[in-house]
Amino acid sequence: QVQLVESGGGLVQAGGSLRLSCAASGRTFSSHKMGWFRQAPGKEREFVAAISWGGGRTLYADSVKGRFTISRDNAKNTVYLQMNSLKPEDTAVYYCAADKSPQGLSSRAGPYDYWGQGTQVTVSS
Repeated sequence: QVQLVESGGGLVQAGGSLRLSCAASGRTFSSHKMGWFRQAPGKEREFVAAISWGGGRTLYADSVKGRFTISRDNAKNTVYLQMNSLKPEDTAVYYCAADKSPQGLSSRAGPYDYWGQGTQVTVSS
């Protein structure tokens, strides 16, 4: 069992930056691939970024590529999402998720077994 708690959300002006954190409980964190998803009001949850067990491989949605960076610190059981050059369309609740499957990085929500409660990010124009 893995429990995930996100933090770092807030209100920021367009062009600004935020860093989200996701703290995981349990000693199996390093064996899980981790992902970030987001859901805006009235829209479906969408993939943002994912990172492999050791952090050597990453995957990004086209909409955030070059602006967002996912990273992890297995010693701290934490995954991060550095968000730069934020746009109003980045406004959403951001969720982190853990995937214990042996397959590669996934942009689909299905393979992720555990989810956090979400943190709100609001970007004003």
